[in-house]
Amino acid sequence: MPVKYFEDLSVWKLSRELTDRIYTITGSGGFSKDYGLRDQIRRASISVMSNIAEGFERGGNQEFSQFLSIAKGSCGEVRSQLYVAMDQGYITQKDSEQLIDDFKKLSIMINNFMEYLKGSNYKGTKYKKPPVKSMREEVEDFLKDYKKGTV
Repeated sequence: MPVKYFEDLSVWKLSRELTDRIYTITGSGGFSKDYGLRDQIRRASISVMSNIAEGFERGGNQEFSQFLSIAKGSCGEVRSQLYVAMDQGYITQKDSEQLIDDFKKLSIMINNFMEYLKGSNYKGTKYKKPPVKSMREEVEDFLKDYKKGTV
């Protein structure tokens, strides 16, 4: 089944799930009071899912790959910030390591998707040619417009 919307992509679904977990973990305790770190990790997490969505909506594989690259970078940013949160005692080592592993998995998925796009002959919907009409269809359309007086 072809993917029609970014919401159909497994990488976007996982990024959404992880963003929700980041919001949950940053919403309580000391983490919720460290406004700088809390807001930065939330923005980085949102950046992952937003760049996947925006790249998909651009309609071209090269642009999509660029946005996926940004999303992958944001995965690294979230992981780095999770280490800070763990070092500051805002989250347990177990919770931090689980989220770090999940963001690593997402990063690998994004990388694999980028590699797939590089090898694909399909260049994206924005490069799709409009359907070609037969001569008969062209003449019929012309005659319809002629009868309406629009030509």
